[in-house]
Amino acid sequence: MPKLVPVTDYPWEEATATGVGSHPGDDREAHMEALRTAFGELPMPYLPELPGRGVGADMIGRGASLLAELPVEVQPSGWRFTDRSGRDLKRAVDHLARDLDGLEEVAQGYVGPLKIQACGPWTLAGAVELRHGDKALSDAGAVRDMVESLAEGLAGHIAQVRRRVPGARLVVQLDEPGLPGALAGTVPTASGFGRLPAVEPVIASERLRTLISGLGDDVFPIVHCCAPDVPFEVLRTAGARGISLDASLLRRRDEDAIGEAIEADVAFFLGVVPGVDTRLADIGVVAKPALELWRRLGFAPARLAEQVVLTPACGLAGASPRYARAALARCRDAARVLREDPGEGME
Repeated sequence: MPKLVPVTDYPWEEATATGVGSHPGDDREAHMEALRTAFGELPMPYLPELPGRGVGADMIGRGASLLAELPVEVQPSGWRFTDRSGRDLKRAVDHLARDLDGLEEVAQGYVGPLKIQACGPWTLAGAVELRHGDKALSDAGAVRDMVESLAEGLAGHIAQVRRRVPGARLVVQLDEPGLPGALAGTVPTASGFGRLPAVEPVIASERLRTLISGLGDDVFPIVHCCAPDVPFEVLRTAGARGISLDASLLRRRDEDAIGEAIEADVAFFLGVVPGVDTRLADIGVVAKPALELWRRLGFAPARLAEQVVLTPACGLAGASPRYARAALARCRDAARVLREDPGEGME
């Protein structure tokens, strides 16, 4: 059985659950309700995102709004770098400012773990176009500049969250659903007729490491990737302390890399309930993927509830508000199974 050295610096208590990021809704009241749900249902609340509000509330626009001195605008093909800030960027900045106002209101007096999310650099580079050219991913220098800009902007965002919720122990999630495609060379060019060259894993890791190292020693960095072929080694060597993924996409061939990450004290945020309306399974069934993975890898059950956090499989923007609340509550209840005897959760 693999040997694990006890770790005590995870910012959450054992048997924890949280959400991924997005929620249904298209107005301020929906966002306030999503915040109340996150803080009311979860041991690790988070700052919800509502892409249904339109331009600037989407993952790419929200991430681009954090870039320091790299303004963007919306073109028919999507987000593009521009010479000066305009109304599209202002909308994105305003959405985030209002979300932080709501967070401060709902989180009054809160002390504990709090997760915030931002689009990761490789996903952002694969979506935002250069001023007069292809996507930023096509230009190594542009990617480097974007990483440095995002690091500066994200540091400012983290500082704002700390001011508004001073009792928070921050978990910062970088969303990288586009990273496997960047590594595989499957990201389409701006024209859509070709594919951009694959990114070398060492370069992908280095750029992520630059961003993660700029977050601060008092932040717990994780990377979310709900796509197939999660690059576990790239994320681990980049300094991610946690990896968030859809448990239904795991394959047996991934387990050696997962085991190495677990031995390195990397936490796993396992997505175990669907992100769209469906009939939710009983808590034992929901917890089963985590229990079975841990058992197959041969790790001691005592660490399971500390090192594994349960979440929905991905964001909840495509769900109904009622289902979103129920899904988070089911993750919370299933997480408690992880600290019981694993045999009980398998019945």
